[in-house]
Amino acid sequence: MKQKKRGLSEKQIGYLMVLPALLIILVIAIWPVVRSFWISLYDVRLNDPAKTQIHLQHGVNVEKVAEIYPVLTKNLEDASQKADADTKQRLTAIREQVEGIKARLDKSADFAKKYEKVDELLFNGDPVPEELTFASLDKAKGNEVQKQLMLVQNDLKKLADEKRLKDDTLPGLSKGLGEAFIAPNFIGFDYYAKLLQEKRLWDSLGNTILFTVISVFLELVLGLWIAMLINRQFIGRGLVRAAVLIPWAIPTVISALMWKFMFDGQNGILAKIFEQIGIVSNMGALLTTKAGSMFAVIFADVWKTTPFMALLLLAGLQTISSSLYEAAEVDGASRSQQFFRITLPLLKPTILVALLFRTLDAFRVFDLIYVLTGGGPANSTETISIYAYKTMFAQMNFGEGSALSVIVFICVAIISMIFVKLLGTDLVSDGREK
Repeated sequence: MKQKKRGLSEKQIGYLMVLPALLIILVIAIWPVVRSFWISLYDVRLNDPAKTQIHLQHGVNVEKVAEIYPVLTKNLEDASQKADADTKQRLTAIREQVEGIKARLDKSADFAKKYEKVDELLFNGDPVPEELTFASLDKAKGNEVQKQLMLVQNDLKKLADEKRLKDDTLPGLSKGLGEAFIAPNFIGFDYYAKLLQEKRLWDSLGNTILFTVISVFLELVLGLWIAMLINRQFIGRGLVRAAVLIPWAIPTVISALMWKFMFDGQNGILAKIFEQIGIVSNMGALLTTKAGSMFAVIFADVWKTTPFMALLLLAGLQTISSSLYEAAEVDGASRSQQFFRITLPLLKPTILVALLFRTLDAFRVFDLIYVLTGGGPANSTETISIYAYKTMFAQMNFGEGSALSVIVFICVAIISMIFVKLLGTDLVSDGREK
């Protein structure tokens, strides 16, 4: 009985020791994904004042109403006094509609209380605190107010189209007042449905897969060759090992700029060499055509990250006992037989780990391609990460950009599970053989 209690105690201690690591993983890795998924369910746009935040219910920007409402009503009154009879009648009706909207808002206790304080602060030139900026509205009142504002905007637009207004001040003020009213921006999985039907998403995903497969394959072949070379004993081996790691040590942005200069269609030395040996038809093809730009980014990535692959494989090679090769030589095995019968089988777990790291890194590639080609020409080198960046920060569409980020996460998770499955199977089979 004592031993049983002791065993349970050790098990509980083990769980307690693992718990901090699980919490760290949850905070660092899982929480950003959960947050991105949550944002992707809403239409959040930083270039739209009414959609800069997540809104679960109707609301109104009290500060904006306090700034625009008095100016709009005053301008409507001034314009009606200077207009002809028909225009005056229409402007008066519009002003009464605007005042009616304000009267409906005043019936909301939350809005009325905050409006009075905000109006006083603005009159004194004081900043408005954040807690007074927004007031909530019930769904019925929010819909009713927005319908009335839409009628006001349409009426003023008609007057402007009929050249009955001197300028666009009144339509602009009514539009600004309309932007003060906020509707719930929950859209569910609409962004995912939209993206899955877009050609651009599948093109960017295809570019990402093409880049990943070719670059990782070349890096594996070249990395294995370099690792086997620097694993041998020769004079100056330490210097060669240090030199091989230089491309990997250079920051990616610096490396991308360097290759951009060398691939330049007018002054790039490497572009000139490729043209002379017949790899490209002209110097400008490397960064201005689809095939040339994809070749350029793959070439730069292979140069940059092959040393990393070589370093991982070198660590695996050094775990293989030299006695195995000596015994193989005694048995008369050739170099190729030793490679395929000893090196590759024993290096398989290391190769899978190296492929896992490089595949995930290549699939998420951003900085190299963004600096080198910007995803061009005509999105021919645009990866899914660059697509997400452009959507989120260039178009300021955080909802759709977050949906793309979640899609990237799902792809990376699938790749990880495939490699982990392969790694687990391989390690189990190795354990049984032993």
